[in-house]
Amino acid sequence: MQFKVLYINMQQYEDDIKHIRSIMERSSSFVSLSGLSGIGAGLTALIGCGLTFYILESYGIDYFDGKPNYYSYSVLRKLAMVAVGTLVIALFFGMFFTLRKSKRLGIKTWSTSTKQLLVSLLVPLVVGGILCLIFVYHLLPYLVAPTMLIFYGLALVSASKYTMREVFGLGIFEIVLGLASAIWIGYGLVFWGVGFGILHIIYGIWMHVKYQ
Repeated sequence: MQFKVLYINMQQYEDDIKHIRSIMERSSSFVSLSGLSGIGAGLTALIGCGLTFYILESYGIDYFDGKPNYYSYSVLRKLAMVAVGTLVIALFFGMFFTLRKSKRLGIKTWSTSTKQLLVSLLVPLVVGGILCLIFVYHLLPYLVAPTMLIFYGLALVSASKYTMREVFGLGIFEIVLGLASAIWIGYGLVFWGVGFGILHIIYGIWMHVKYQ
C-alpha cells in the first residue's frame, strides 16, 4: 500500500514538473506561430513567382536562358509591385493565423518574447532589404534572390532561440538555397520560389500536423 501511495505521489510530482516546465517555455518563447501561416505564405510566394514569369514573358524575356538578365526600370517597377504585394499578403496570413492561434491558446500575442523575436528577425531582414535595393539601383537584380534567401535564413536562425526549434532548420535550408542561388545566378527566381514557396508549405504542413 505504501509503495502504491509513493508511486502516485511520484506521478503527481512528475506531472507538476512537466506543467511548470511548460509554463516556463511559454513565458520565454513565442509559441503562437501557426503552420497555416507558413502554408499561406508559401502559396502566396508561388503565385508571386508565376506573376513574375508572366511579366517577363510579356516583355519578351526568356528567364530560363540561364543568363544574368539586365532589366529596364519599367520591368523592375512591375516586379517590385509584385514583390511588395506578395510580402503584404504573406504578412497578412502570418498575422491572421498567429492571432487566431494565440486566442485559442489563451496566450498574449504582444509579450517580451514577441519583442525579442521581432528584433532578432528585423535586424537581418532590414539590412538584407537595403542591400537588395542597392542592387536594384545599380541594375543588378540577379543578386536580389540569393541576397533575400541568405538574409531571410539568417533572420530565422537568429530568431529561432525565441520560438520553436523547427525555425532554426528552416533558416539553414534558406541559407543553403541562397548560396546555391548565388552560384547559379541565372536561376535565382527558381531558388526564390523553392525557398519562399515550397519550403514554407512543407514547413507549414509539418508544424500544423505536429502542434495542432
